[in-house]
Amino acid sequence: MPKSKSNNNKTKIIIPIAVIALLFLGIGVGMSYFEKNLYTVMKVPDFELTDQNNKKITNRDMLGKVYLVEFFFSKCPTICPVMNINMKAVQNQINNPDFGIISISIDPENDTPAALQEHAKRIGATSPNWHFLTGDRTYIGNLADKFNIYVGDQEDEGESLNHSGMIALVDQEGNIRCRYNKDNMPILYYSGLNYDDPEGKTPKLNGKYHPDREILIEDIKKLLK
Repeated sequence: MPKSKSNNNKTKIIIPIAVIALLFLGIGVGMSYFEKNLYTVMKVPDFELTDQNNKKITNRDMLGKVYLVEFFFSKCPTICPVMNINMKAVQNQINNPDFGIISISIDPENDTPAALQEHAKRIGATSPNWHFLTGDRTYIGNLADKFNIYVGDQEDEGESLNHSGMIALVDQEGNIRCRYNKDNMPILYYSGLNYDDPEGKTPKLNGKYHPDREILIEDIKKLLK
């Protein structure tokens, strides 16, 4: 066979192999990017509320810290105790002065600063950066809307104390951040609930699995670095 034809055949074989190799390399680099980097959802909404020590706390006070934001109320009999346990586990696991938690009550009529101080003691909130916040209910409802975290309409008696179990993760610059799921889509928020399965598909109050708690701890550590 003439040399030119032989070389042409080799080139035809090598080029597709090189393209496939580059494709797999690109996929690998892409997967690595999504695993290592956190998505920026948006700037954290401005807030100013009163904590359990009767101190005004704002989003500006939290700059320089990695922190979590949740909506709850102290007399909640269902998901809040589960969220409390998971938040406490995160607090204990991180144990860093540059980490904080913002727990905003949707029942300010009952959750006065004094009531929230008792609640903090009861659940074992020992971090000085764990602020249980209270204030005007309309303001808090509007704030939840800005976070895109569900809180029931205060005008609806049967719905006013319903709320989501989702948690926002905020970085040192005041950006809400999140990781990507297996399909490389941002999850936006983390779940504070327990589940009946390790994949986190079936919520259950006494479920033994809490997959989002584990990934939340990982992502907090990433941001603290």
